[in-house]
Amino acid sequence: MLRLCILAVVCGCAPFAALAAPLTNAEIADLCAQAEDASHCGRLIEEVQMKRLPGLARRERDQLLVTLFPQGSTTFTDSEDPVKGRSYSLWDYLDGINAVLLYTTAGDKTTFTLLHRATNRRYELPTEPQLSPDRQRLVTADVCGPRCTHEVAVWRITRDAIRKELAWSPDPDWIDASAKWKNSETLVIEYSVGEAATPGSLERKLGDAGWKRLQ
Repeated sequence: MLRLCILAVVCGCAPFAALAAPLTNAEIADLCAQAEDASHCGRLIEEVQMKRLPGLARRERDQLLVTLFPQGSTTFTDSEDPVKGRSYSLWDYLDGINAVLLYTTAGDKTTFTLLHRATNRRYELPTEPQLSPDRQRLVTADVCGPRCTHEVAVWRITRDAIRKELAWSPDPDWIDASAKWKNSETLVIEYSVGEAATPGSLERKLGDAGWKRLQ
């Protein structure tokens, strides 16, 4: 969730794997410092990522065309409708699962769209996902106050789909959190409480009690 806060404030995958590199928090802050809104910020990030990932996607005005594997392409079309407006921007490439990650805005709401290039299936995730070392799961941390779900979720990756497997609601006093993998069975969660200057940190195993198991 930290990376979305920065935005608010300001397999057949070999051809792209060597170039894929997520933007750092500093790069995001620098790119989006002068952005007019979240959609504009996403477009600025897209310009950088298209240079890092040549051939993965191209833009034609309000359309973002993403290549599929082993052939073909799919199109994401921006809409400026005042009520149902939506925008898509290239964010990153997850070479471990041959998927493209798009930064998505709808009004003042921001999410991420995960496109699996082999199946052309799309999944909406609340925040930027982190891929586990064994490439079997994703984790998202959607903690940012009343406008978020206040949930850490683990998503199971199969050949045919991506499904939410585990969910956990942290302490209601948390105002921000991010989750990363220590190993394939353990998460490291960093969080902020109120105006505390030093973020807290905890580890949570996938087998721990307290998870809501959805599968």
